[in-house]
Amino acid sequence: MSRARALWQRVPAPVIDLALVAAAAVDVRLNNWEPTRIEVALAAVGCTALAFRRRFPFAVFLLTLPVALMQDVAVAVLAALFTLAERSRNRRLLAVCVALAAVASSTPWPLAEVDRTMTAVFFVYGLATAAAPVLFGQLLQAQRDLARRLAEIEEAREHERTLHAQAVLARERAQLAREMHDVVSHQVSLIAVRAGALQVATRDVDAKEAARTIRSLSVTTLDELRTMVTLLRASGGDATELTPQPTLADLRKLVESSGSDVQLTGELPPTVSTPTQRALYRTVQEALTNVRKHAPGATASVELWQDGEGIGVTVTNTPSTRPSLSLPSSQQGLVGLRERADILHGTLEAGPTAEGGYRVRLRIPLGAD
Repeated sequence: MSRARALWQRVPAPVIDLALVAAAAVDVRLNNWEPTRIEVALAAVGCTALAFRRRFPFAVFLLTLPVALMQDVAVAVLAALFTLAERSRNRRLLAVCVALAAVASSTPWPLAEVDRTMTAVFFVYGLATAAAPVLFGQLLQAQRDLARRLAEIEEAREHERTLHAQAVLARERAQLAREMHDVVSHQVSLIAVRAGALQVATRDVDAKEAARTIRSLSVTTLDELRTMVTLLRASGGDATELTPQPTLADLRKLVESSGSDVQLTGELPPTVSTPTQRALYRTVQEALTNVRKHAPGATASVELWQDGEGIGVTVTNTPSTRPSLSLPSSQQGLVGLRERADILHGTLEAGPTAEGGYRVRLRIPLGAD
């Protein structure tokens, strides 16, 4: 079944449309032995219109309705109904179209004396016949929506697993960094102090040189140790490498790899402190993650700004264009952002916009460390 479906998907759309036009024309010819010129013209218009059913499904359906007057079951009308149901989410419109198709197929042609009983019977049969392609089209539409949502859920789960792995790695790095700083750094500092004291106190030239060498090596070790602690405390990057904490210079790369349509505007002075840069970066990262997670299809804007006494960033997204995924959310990301803002004596505001989107705004006073 899947192999046949794959082969069917390889057939170009124009070939399918031309084959459908030909099938509709053959159907009209077989069911109308002696058509009039008007019937031929209406049938030609209705069948030819099927070539444009993907772009104008409702207009094509209206053009095929006269074909339903000429025969009880018309391929052209059923194909137009299927295409309209496959592409439209307006249930009321689809119900009206089914009723129109049933009325057209049950109306005697040419117009003559109407038998109400038979007309009612034909109308019921027409409703059942017209409803079949509509239900099939809606089924395919639901199948596509379900496949897309399953793909989005799997993508979101993979993203959550990556974030969890990064969080575990960050905790391990932080614990190792604390141990290195509290134990190794303290002991190396004592060695440097004792070596310095020995260098000053001793009169032996060899001992003084040895003490100087030990103190120099201890100072160098402390510098390298501080660098290692800084790297271990980094929470970003891949699990296989240790990278420094991101800054504002990495914002453009973050925006480009966010997976959403994001526009970055504004700039900040190069004198912004490193903790402030990290807070701004993490705010944008969390906001864009939430856009991708809770507002699929939305566009976003990232604006860096500076007022008289502070600097900040505002991330605003439009409403989602597709149904959002029902994923668990503990709001811990926003809690962490507020903690960062509090440490820097700043403020974080987050909430929905009047247009149905969402806005996150971080402001940090100038000179905050």
